[in-house]
Amino acid sequence: MACTTILVGKRASYDGSTIVARNEDSGNGEFCPKVFTVVKPADQPRHYKSVLSHVEIELPDDPLQYTSVPNALDNEGVWGEAGFNTANVGMSATETLTTNERVLGADPLVELRPAQGKPGKPGYIPEVPGGIGEEDLLTVVLPYVRTAREGVLRTGELLERYGTYEMNGIAFSDVDEIWWLETVGGHHWIAKRVPDDSYVTMPNQLGIDRFDLADALGEQRDHMCSADLRSWMAANHLDLTLREGSAAEADVFNPRGAFGSHSERDHVYNTPRAWHMQRFLNPHQGWDGPRAAHGPEDDDLPWAQVPERKITIEDVKAVLSSHYEGTPFDPYDELGTPEQRRRYRPIGINRQSQLAVLQLRPYAPAACRAVQWMAYGSNAFNTLTPFFANVDETPAYLANTGARVTTESFYWANRVIAALADAHYKDNVNHVDRYVERTMAAGHAAVRAADEGVALLLAAGGEGPGTAVAKAEEPGALARTRRAGGIAKAPAPGVLACTEGADAAAAASPAEVAHAVEGIFAGNAPAAGAETGADGAAEAEDAAARFSSATPACTPEAPLARAEVSAAHAPMGDNPAVRCALAQVNERIAENLKAETEDLLGKVLYTTSMLMRNGFSLSDH
Repeated sequence: MACTTILVGKRASYDGSTIVARNEDSGNGEFCPKVFTVVKPADQPRHYKSVLSHVEIELPDDPLQYTSVPNALDNEGVWGEAGFNTANVGMSATETLTTNERVLGADPLVELRPAQGKPGKPGYIPEVPGGIGEEDLLTVVLPYVRTAREGVLRTGELLERYGTYEMNGIAFSDVDEIWWLETVGGHHWIAKRVPDDSYVTMPNQLGIDRFDLADALGEQRDHMCSADLRSWMAANHLDLTLREGSAAEADVFNPRGAFGSHSERDHVYNTPRAWHMQRFLNPHQGWDGPRAAHGPEDDDLPWAQVPERKITIEDVKAVLSSHYEGTPFDPYDELGTPEQRRRYRPIGINRQSQLAVLQLRPYAPAACRAVQWMAYGSNAFNTLTPFFANVDETPAYLANTGARVTTESFYWANRVIAALADAHYKDNVNHVDRYVERTMAAGHAAVRAADEGVALLLAAGGEGPGTAVAKAEEPGALARTRRAGGIAKAPAPGVLACTEGADAAAAASPAEVAHAVEGIFAGNAPAAGAETGADGAAEAEDAAARFSSATPACTPEAPLARAEVSAAHAPMGDNPAVRCALAQVNERIAENLKAETEDLLGKVLYTTSMLMRNGFSLSDH
């Protein structure tokens, strides 16, 4: 797929999170409807067969639950793309990469070879399956890994065993680190740890520009690779490094030069995207004019950079929506000539399918640490909204996408808005900007409130974050919310099904979970240990004040951090009450998103309708 990726190390992000983000873009002339869903262990295949390559893989029998963003139509397979598993490991797969003829000659891609003739007839040649690709990778890797490093190693093992029919870049994240893996030819691969203080920009081009083979084949602190990479490179004369340094540098080489491409196609399709993202995040490095350090067609743009300031979710959305604003290459502006405005492929393009931003927050309880921000359609006209990954069901507004165009689907609503707004961009851009501001602000507020609500639920259970459940001797633990003034409201349809089959002593009733969730938004959840009566009501009021405070309720400096489990890679935990509460939060976020999206659609429809070419200034009213 034609995609764009940005990776943000934990010391480069605004809150200490690791952040992995990627646009999934369709091929030219295509749309690819997407759904946001949860894959439960019972629904994960044990025997997997690819639709495109026909490769068959036996999968382990102990998969983790995970989120996924598969195709709405299954004619080409799954294409899960991005998600978190219940070990709080994120994966984004894939960024299609370019390569060169030397690599393909040394290790050809593993492509499907159809059968020839008919079985039993002379000259019959049976089918030879191809390797694994973007269609398959999330499904066969994410449910089986518990750290980002494990994700790299499992993917590498699969590549070496089955091969691949395409060059891909794949990101893995946990709360501590991000790893970026690039496939090389049909069976080889390299992976590099993203520096904690840096960000990485990736268009559709092999990107790693410095690799230490000694580390990759030794301690593997920051590099990993195929076991035979050194000998394979030497046998095929792939290393193009001119070495004049010390012996310590003998194993350091530039993979972009060895395995990548530097074509004219790259200079209009790939390098300009990396240039503009880095121009946005390091604006004072001098990107324009004849003396610019780097231009949009340069082949030596750095793979990783330290930003000039910490990077926010809004920054990620901005760079992955950009269309060369402030330059002569913006198709919506008039700074350049008509030729310049069409010269480079924008990042925010018409055929975007989805954007998933995977955020792992070290200060949040493990049960709600993973937030998957989602956007559908063209990023220049959409918004980015947070959803908790520790749920058993996703909101229908993001999961009901089908082939039929309907504004009841978030995907198709965004497609319609973009098609209407594009023709009169400057007349509609303010509507879109206000929509993004309102929805993202609401998303941040909901996440903050949910963090504190989950902490209260976990404290009520008396266990550590991510593992606590309501005590058996107090089956109505969450009912304290109701007794302390919680507002009763019917839960969203379907989201409470996660309590089915749970131990009755360990799970709150559906009504009690609904009260607790409503308390998260209304500010009515009582503090841990609150009792009935006047004291309980007073403590509930204190909790409400905290929820509505402008001070973030869950930051690295806040008291909540003291309750954190000691394990760095704590799992989400098996707490039905928490999962149901987070599913309710997701539903409330989706309800607000739907209302705001419908409001934007109305405004864009009106503005564009008034500018139709068959309008006339006179009327009889």
